[in-house]
Amino acid sequence: MAEYAKPWLSVDEQIDRLAGHGIEVEDHGRATSLLQAVGYYRLTGYLYPFRGSEQHVDDEGRTRIRVLSDYRAGTTLRHAEDIIDFDRRLRMLVMDGVERIEVAVRMRIGYVLGRRSPFSYEDPNCFTEAFTAESTDARDAAPSRHVQWLQRVNNRKASSDEQFVEHFREKYDDRMPVWALTEILELGHLSVLYRGMHQQDAEEIALAFSVPTKKIMISWLASLNYVRNVAAHHSRLFNRKLQHAPARPKAGQIPVLDHLRDEKTAKGIFGTYNALAVIAYILPSIDADSDWAKQLAALLREFPASHALTVASMGAPQVWESLDLWRD
Repeated sequence: MAEYAKPWLSVDEQIDRLAGHGIEVEDHGRATSLLQAVGYYRLTGYLYPFRGSEQHVDDEGRTRIRVLSDYRAGTTLRHAEDIIDFDRRLRMLVMDGVERIEVAVRMRIGYVLGRRSPFSYEDPNCFTEAFTAESTDARDAAPSRHVQWLQRVNNRKASSDEQFVEHFREKYDDRMPVWALTEILELGHLSVLYRGMHQQDAEEIALAFSVPTKKIMISWLASLNYVRNVAAHHSRLFNRKLQHAPARPKAGQIPVLDHLRDEKTAKGIFGTYNALAVIAYILPSIDADSDWAKQLAALLREFPASHALTVASMGAPQVWESLDLWRD
């Protein structure tokens, strides 16, 4: 394994290095301010699509694309500033949309499980066997997913400083009904619990959000949790390759999302646009007057297109503006 040996660089040296690789530095003072605000490593992450590339043949005779260390001609720090600002606004909008979905999912899970019993989340009978069964692999013995989930949730409850949690801690021996417990759960906790629910309960929740199947809802919750975490940690989002790409409904199941099936490239399948489309689709089932899709469409129209980037970098189809999902 190679040893990291690159030296620390002052801000001025960082500017010199960028210029040495072909970045046009029009205003040294502005470049200094930018690097002090975001840092060299973050800046070059946003500049990565602006690097030059070339084809080469590997040892097995396959044609590959090699990304070069120098940037394409005409690349300036203004390009980086513009895309960083766009990405910040995108993250804020995603956080707003996912927050509304997360809160609504909390309510639905607490409502449906609570109908079974106040403490249904502790009862294995309220969940699938796959969720409650212990591992039988002697090489990898482990408690059930349900038990692991309860452990994580109990840790979260123990560390909570919410007044209502303290109330249950002192008056009810730390036992909380599911409709109260869900208020301290994050989307990741909810996603795991939803996966373990019986089909009938899970489909009732899915249909409340106009999602046709449990399977699709499981995928969408995992995908939204992923983009939420990316946005919450201020990481680059606009051209992220989704680790959890949302499942695409069958043709005709959700007509306004049929266009997702038309995209065959890796960017089209795993691009951030897919998660944005899911958010835009779900929100009207929570608030019929939601204008989130309108806000997102307005932001996409302001995408800072350049010689290296277009809105297609997000996985958006060329005709996205004409799609019913984004029309007023």
